[in-house]
Amino acid sequence: MIETNSLKKGTPITLKNGWAAIIMDNMKGDTRMAEVDGYFKEIGSIYARDIDTAFVDGKWQPVVRRLSKNQKMIQALKEMDKFQLIVIGD
Repeated sequence: MIETNSLKKGTPITLKNGWAAIIMDNMKGDTRMAEVDGYFKEIGSIYARDIDTAFVDGKWQPVVRRLSKNQKMIQALKEMDKFQLIVIGD
């Protein structure tokens, strides 16, 4: 899972209505600027709540508005486990 505020310029996304888009700003908040490929290709503001998935680190990940503290802790622990596996494996 990734937060809407973590999406960077150039990140491909899909909207909840099925349209594809590309993030065009590095802002945070309720609205983001995006190039939407819908009936026509156009650039404009979209609501962050309408973002469904984002292509990050080579895979499509679900997008959430905000991660809870528990979700952030779980993500951090998973990252630590990956790091430990890499260090132990060498």
